[in-house]
Amino acid sequence: MNRWQTPTNLLLEPTILRQLGDCCDEFLIHAADVEGKCEGIDARLVEFLGQHAGIPVTYAGGVHALDDLQTVQDLSGGKVDLTIGSALDLFGGNQVRYADCVAWNRR
Repeated sequence: MNRWQTPTNLLLEPTILRQLGDCCDEFLIHAADVEGKCEGIDARLVEFLGQHAGIPVTYAGGVHALDDLQTVQDLSGGKVDLTIGSALDLFGGNQVRYADCVAWNRR
């Protein structure tokens, strides 16, 4: 994607993840369809990434509640990390408090 403005024809498939994984140390995956909407994560994508990414993955997009941290953990088998943008109070959101995220990670 060109800043999420120009779609590509590249399909996200296990083979592609393996090929790209040979060229980098980790993936930052932006779920452009849900990014910035605070309406929920793309659960199917998170699960897919947990099953097929052979390197560390951070997922971004759609977080609307603190519970999404656990959901991503569960769906990915602990293989996908989550970054929170628009929903986080530090960035002007009101759905997720930074202090709650820190507490969740410390437990």
